[in-house]
Parts: sequence; C-alpha cells; structure tokens
Amino acid sequence: MIPFSPPRIDQKIIDEVTAALKSGWITTGPRTKLFENKLKEYADVPAVLCTSSATAGLELMLRWYGVKEGDEVIVPAYTYCATANVILHCGATPVFIDSGEDFNISVKEIEKAITEKTKVIIPVDLAGFPCCYDYIKELVNRKNIVDKFVPATIEQKKLGRIMVLSDAAHSLGGVYKGKKVGSLADITVYSFHAVKNLTTAEGGAVCLNLPEPFNNTELYKKLCIISLHGQSKDALSKLEIGNWKYDVKEVGYKYNMTDIQAAMGLAEIERYDDDMLVKRKQIFDKYSEMLGKHTWAQLPEYEIKNKTSSYHAFLLRIKNINEDQRDEIISKIFAQEVSVNVHFIPLPMLSLYKGMGFDIKNYPVAYDNFSREISLPVYYDLTDAMVETVANAVISAVEKVLST
Repeated sequence: MIPFSPPRIDQKIIDEVTAALKSGWITTGPRTKLFENKLKEYADVPAVLCTSSATAGLELMLRWYGVKEGDEVIVPAYTYCATANVILHCGATPVFIDSGEDFNISVKEIEKAITEKTKVIIPVDLAGFPCCYDYIKELVNRKNIVDKFVPATIEQKKLGRIMVLSDAAHSLGGVYKGKKVGSLADITVYSFHAVKNLTTAEGGAVCLNLPEPFNNTELYKKLCIISLHGQSKDALSKLEIGNWKYDVKEVGYKYNMTDIQAAMGLAEIERYDDDMLVKRKQIFDKYSEMLGKHTWAQLPEYEIKNKTSSYHAFLLRIKNINEDQRDEIISKIFAQEVSVNVHFIPLPMLSLYKGMGFDIKNYPVAYDNFSREISLPVYYDLTDAMVETVANAVISAVEKVLST
C-alpha cells in the first residue's frame, strides 16, 4: 500500500533527536531558541516564537490582539477546522468567505464581509499556494476600511486597523512577489505537524512582522512569558546562578515547544530549500506531466507569475463530476493499494458550523472545489515509480467511473 503522507525520519533526524536526549535538556531550551533564530533568518522577519502547534500560535495571537465576544474574524470557508475553532475559543464569531479557483480565500469577497466588528482577517495558503497578500494589505489600509475599525485594546489602537494573521500551516517555503511566506502579513503562523513538509512531530511557529510602532523583539519576549503560564522566566533562564526566582503577573498558556521537537526542525531547516522542496516539486511536476494529458484533469496551480507554492499538497480536481462520483473514484484508487485524501471538507458542511447556521449553499465555489477534489500523496520518500503507480491508479479509477 502506498501511504498518503508519512514523515521523513532518516539518520540525520535520529542523530539530532538522540543528541537532544543525551544533552539532558528535553523541554524548551537551547535547541528551541536556535530553531527560532533559524526560522527568523529563513522567513526574514524580526522575530519568531516556536509553539506547541500552529493552532496554539493562532489562538495566542488572537488573544494577544484582544479578540473576544462580539468581535468578528474573517476566514475562508475552505480550510481545516483549526483555523475557525480558535476564533470560537476566543468567544468571537467566524465570518466565512467563499473560495477562488485556486482554493484560497476569494479576495473580491472579503471587503463585503467587513463590518465595525471585524478585528482580524485570517487568509489560508491552502496546499502551500500563497494568497494575494498585497490586495489584502491594501484593503485593510484603505481609508474607508480603516474608518470602520473600532479598536478596543491598546494593541488594536496601536495598529489602528484590521490585523492580517496568516495561516501558513501548509506554506513554509512558499514565495509571493520575491518574499517568503512568513514576511507577507502582520503575523504568520507555521505548522510542523507530522504531515507537514517540515515536521517536529507536533509544533508550530509564530512569525512576528508587525509595523511600527510595534517592537517585534519586545513582543517576542512578552509572548515567551504568555506561552508559558505567564511565568516571568523559563526553565533555561532559571538555571543561571541565583536566578531561580520568578513571578506570574497574568494568566498564560502552555504553548511552548520542546528541544526534542526543535531538534527535528533543526535537521530539516538546513536542507529544506535545496532538498525537501526540490523533491516535492519533482513529484508535482511528474503528476502534472502524467495527468495533464487527460482532458478530465484540472491540475492545481503551483507556479505562476509572482507565486510559488511550497508543494505541500497536490489538489487534483476532476472535471464535470459530482461528489458521489468523486467518492467512488477514491474507493477505486484505494482498491489499487494507493492512499489518497481530500483537503478539506468545507467548514459550513461540518456539524459544528451547520449547527451555528452556516449553509454550504452560500459558498458555491468552495463546494465545487471540494466535490471534485482528490489529494494525491506527496512526501520525500515517494519514488518516481511510486508516483507513476499513483497516477496510473487515478487514471484507471477516473476512467472507470466516467465510463459508467
């Protein structure tokens, strides 16, 4: 059986994790700090905070910005539930926006959804393909939109507009107009979950890129405290002679990354652009070459002018089919011992959000994309022969269903 997305666990990663274990320092420590610095250099941002997950990073930044009951946060209808769940955790209301043809949030629809209650926009780089950040940034800085903004906290008054919080769970390494994802929004959150291009088993990171008068370095220090129960010193700093005393001045969270996780990240970040992304692009190109010969195949965009994907997920759409036919195709692919997936079930189709009154009929492009989408395996150890096996299984399954 060809699996869908196993992580790369090679000797380099094993050696790094073993070294962390033997060091005697396994919680947040020197490796986590080094990983933060490597990510800071990679994304070209003022500061990066590593967290226990991307979800933790998103919620941490919503809470830091003061998002609360009565506020609204704009998100795409087509994303994983974590993007919207953190809004509910804060007591705020998610406002769903339909998709564009590229699966990402429809920038044309965002402005219509902005009200005096809007505090944050969370664009999502689905499958690793960057959103149109210039348009979103221009929109939130437009005078008529700024005039609608009603700040309620010190941070909101300081920014003076809607915050752009990028969910880049898929897009580490993606590029938009010559800049890497991480430096394109006020704040960007990466995921290092087990299925991501770069994994730390679980984990995430917050890229801080707020404009003046914010001091991102000082904010990083503050977030280190908030992400560790509000404790004024972490375990590493308390090891200094005579430095054991600490204080807690606010209610914090347990969102810190460990050095064991960071060791995996350190092994991968050094070879990410020149190895991992190169291999994933080769897989995308091979799928495109084989499947692009068929008129029923709608290939995903992953390299266009001013945009390059991180090649996280290959979102194949089959033309002129319905959801039931898509599901039948998936069953026939699995019958050939090939694993595939669907990214994702749109949020208005999930019981939680349907129960809140959301209806997928209001998001027709998102539903159309979902109903015809099949995610193909993309991972480092997928060989050319395996890619061919996957593509042939897809071709066989599609043609059988289309012929009935």
